[in-house]
Amino acid sequence: MKNPLRDEAAAFQLVLLSLGYFAPIALASWISTWLGLAVFGILTVVAFAALRGGRQQRAALHVGRAAVDDTRRVLVVANETVGGRELLDAVRERAVPGAAVLVVAPALNSRVRTWASDEDHARHEAQRRLDDSLERLQEVGVQARGEIGDGDPVQAIEDALRSFPADEIVLSTHPPGRSNWLERGVVGAVRDRFDVPVTHVVVDLEGQTATP
Repeated sequence: MKNPLRDEAAAFQLVLLSLGYFAPIALASWISTWLGLAVFGILTVVAFAALRGGRQQRAALHVGRAAVDDTRRVLVVANETVGGRELLDAVRERAVPGAAVLVVAPALNSRVRTWASDEDHARHEAQRRLDDSLERLQEVGVQARGEIGDGDPVQAIEDALRSFPADEIVLSTHPPGRSNWLERGVVGAVRDRFDVPVTHVVVDLEGQTATP
């Protein structure tokens, strides 16, 4: 799971970046309040531009499927929606005889817990959802294996594809208005990042709960 303080080098880099951002602001503010505000605005714009440019420069990741074998591989990525009927039906339709199915449950974590390197709770919840998903898939006749992925679903998919060259990615989210992944543009980012067909499945858990 990706963590900004995962090692000493990353922590040192974070300290340097923080100093490079806050030190000029503090110095400019000491000289003049308005100058401090101006430096703050300029550095903030530059930082956002750099982050955005870094994301746009990420080229599409090629998945070498044909070089492995002719087994059809389906990669399923979901959070709370792992047990939804829509997702189960979509996976069952794609799990042709002989197909391999891998379910990835991202270990979602709060920003506070991430910065504190507290990942145990997130991984525990992801494992619980993953076990439930595999059990439900088995009930509908789909044999699958699973693993816990990075809290960033795009990174979780990239990690999984390194050892599981999928022919298709099934990405499940809540409906619009209730999905954090949709608000963050995860579906579009996955389609742009990987040269693998992506099927987006919307799961309305609240609607299923209301249905007898």
